[in-house]
Amino acid sequence: MTPVELSRTVLRAVRRAVEEGELSVAVPARAVVTVPGPGGCGDYATNIALQLAGPAGRPALQVAEILRPHISCAAGVVDVTITGPGFLNISLGGGASAALVQEALAQGARYGHGDALAGQVVELRVPYDTRAEVVADTLVRIVATQGGRAEVRHAEPANLRPVPAPEDPAPLGPDAARWALLHPAPHDRPRITADHLAQRESNPLFRVRYAHARTRALSRNATRLGYTGAPGDVHQASRRPQEDDLLGALAEYPHALRLAATQRTPDRLARHLVVTADALLAVQHSVLPLGDEKPSAAHRARLALAEAAGTVLAGGLSLLGISAPDYL
Repeated sequence: MTPVELSRTVLRAVRRAVEEGELSVAVPARAVVTVPGPGGCGDYATNIALQLAGPAGRPALQVAEILRPHISCAAGVVDVTITGPGFLNISLGGGASAALVQEALAQGARYGHGDALAGQVVELRVPYDTRAEVVADTLVRIVATQGGRAEVRHAEPANLRPVPAPEDPAPLGPDAARWALLHPAPHDRPRITADHLAQRESNPLFRVRYAHARTRALSRNATRLGYTGAPGDVHQASRRPQEDDLLGALAEYPHALRLAATQRTPDRLARHLVVTADALLAVQHSVLPLGDEKPSAAHRARLALAEAAGTVLAGGLSLLGISAPDYL
């Protein structure tokens, strides 16, 4: 079950609770499903009970108790645990990670796209400023991933006014200049320094682009060894915590993209790409067989996961207007 399918499962649970008279609320248009936070457990978590507590006039914990059996009976759900103030933590049966990887690979550049802004026109009024114009240009693409359409014009009062860059970023080149302007939060002053060009781990842009290049290299090397990636249950295949981190970053990407679009914050997308890259670089050495080792189902599963991460990195960089080289 993918996060999108699980979101629909949660909404069906809410609908059943309403139909059976257990809750008196309007069924929301969507349910946010993410990887569990600190103190959580299972494969995914949702805050739907906290979201409905106010409209239902009940404590969130009580709403969670009402929803838990409806979610538990869904196909593919093994267990539902309530943690904290009312988070529903959902454990899925075997194949959950394989389904997630398969979805990312099948959708390619469209992975993470949704309908949060479907039919909406987002007006972006910006000042005559380089950073504001780059942010607006990026938001046009990001808003489109959620079904909306952004219209940009120079006008006051501006509703998109990030802190201007202290100097012209053009000497950094197109990729580094855009990263320098987009990676910091809007209220932070960007740094226009040669650090953005450094080919070393301390440079987040380098790590993101290098991680993408590594996914392409892993695919090429696997082909030379005579095998290709095949989505599988990575948790059971290897049980490496670092791979769980990469699966979590993959699952979280649609949520990060939706927030970047609805909150007009492309920096959220940039930061998530860094998280994904770091998770990929932590597992890259376990993707290919070592020495005389023969490719196994675990290697095929890890390769598919790495290729799915490459899909996210390439798609995210493209939305930021930054190139994703296959060789670096």
